[in-house]
Amino acid sequence: MTAPDGKQHSSVTLDACWIGVDESGKGDYFGPLVIAAVCVETETAGMLRGSGVKDSKTLSDRVIADLAPDIQGLCRTSVVAIGPAKYNELYGKFKNLNKLLGWGHARAIENLLEAGCPATMALSDQFGDERFIRDALLKKGRAIRLEQRHRAEEDVAVAAASIVARAEFVRRLERLSQEAGLTLPKGASNLVDAAARRLVKDRGAEALPAFAKVHFKTTAKVLGG
Repeated sequence: MTAPDGKQHSSVTLDACWIGVDESGKGDYFGPLVIAAVCVETETAGMLRGSGVKDSKTLSDRVIADLAPDIQGLCRTSVVAIGPAKYNELYGKFKNLNKLLGWGHARAIENLLEAGCPATMALSDQFGDERFIRDALLKKGRAIRLEQRHRAEEDVAVAAASIVARAEFVRRLERLSQEAGLTLPKGASNLVDAAARRLVKDRGAEALPAFAKVHFKTTAKVLGG
């Protein structure tokens, strides 16, 4: 069966309007976790594809920065940005990254539905048990069909959400770098370790939760165990 993105996916039925959800920052030590949801209708799907919308992992940050405003001008969007301090608080509450992700995905979906998006389904990447999102949905979200799929970014709505989320992540990481007084690298690497050590040297270990996701192994590495 042909899905709304024009590809063949046997598990997806054709909807006139659907929501794509994706996140950015999940694997980055520094910076926020950003979840974005985009409401796409069949009329706008072709316009998104024509403008070059595809999985953000295949695009440069410069292209992403150019595409994100176009997506937000064409479609209803919702962005749930969880800064490091709030992220660390929520992680302490949920004790599980997939539960935190499910909560963020559910909030982004609900925000769009509250804003009048007439979607009948929501699609996200497969990051864990579907119940992580479903159990966190409120009344409006539970009235629509929820699907998770491996490589969901092949769907144009999820691809659009990945771009909006990535653009917001990069913007917020740059702002945090200015606050820290040094460049906070993306991802998790030796460069990230070095920046974390510099941050601890300049501001003390107590500063890390304001800039980083402290449950990462990087924290123990930087603080010597």
